Amino acid sequence: MDKQFQYDVMKICLLAGKILLQNGAETYRVEDTMLRIAAAFGITKCDSFVIPTGIIFSIETEKDDQTKLVRVSHRTTDLLKVTQVNRVSRDITEGKLSTADAYTLLQEIESAPFSFSLKLQWLAAALASACFVIMFNGSWQDFLPAFVTGGLGFLSFLAIHSLVSIKFVSEFLASIVIGFASYVFVRLGFGFEIDKIIIGSVMPLVPGLLITNAVRDLMAGHLVSSLSKGAEAFLTALAIGSGIAIVFTIV
Repeated sequence: MDKQFQYDVMKICLLAGKILLQNGAETYRVEDTMLRIAAAFGITKCDSFVIPTGIIFSIETEKDDQTKLVRVSHRTTDLLKVTQVNRVSRDITEGKLSTADAYTLLQEIESAPFSFSLKLQWLAAALASACFVIMFNGSWQDFLPAFVTGGLGFLSFLAIHSLVSIKFVSEFLASIVIGFASYVFVRLGFGFEIDKIIIGSVMPLVPGLLITNAVRDLMAGHLVSSLSKGAEAFLTALAIGSGIAIVFTIV
């Protein structure tokens, strides 16, 4: 098999795995997708090792082995890109795409902007916050305060995270904003139950997908990835709880 062809397949596998890992896919899904793509191009003697911060992919040949490492430093949640990569993977498996076409499609997916606009993200976060208040047996009088507070907290998180790359700090400061905003609404008489408003407003910050992926990776036997994702989720919960605790201490 041509060495350049093997290198091209390796680039496709690593790019597909990187996109999946960056956008919220589970570790076992990343590894499985990479191996399936390689097998579709006729490379069966290969292996991959995936952790939340990097991917190692290796191809065995008769003369020597080819190994490459890709570091993943930025992670977010964009399940549309995960779906698009899965679609490309299926097309490769069915023989519909060449190496050049597959790599071009993956580059387009990687460079595409976030699937939803900032306005839509804010609206979803605010509406989810308000609905969580009702779900937690809150009153309809707290629906609007939670809507505003949740949206404000989410925008604060995005704004701070764009300035400070440390996610813990962004979540911590955003929870403080949520706590003070909830207190102001209750103090002015627009809200009634501050605990329900706060609980509903912090829900968009809760790492639900991270916790789910940590459990699924643990069940699949990926202990390193599972523990690291669980630790990240714990830090997020600690940041949210610490921010709210500081607000209650001050007011």
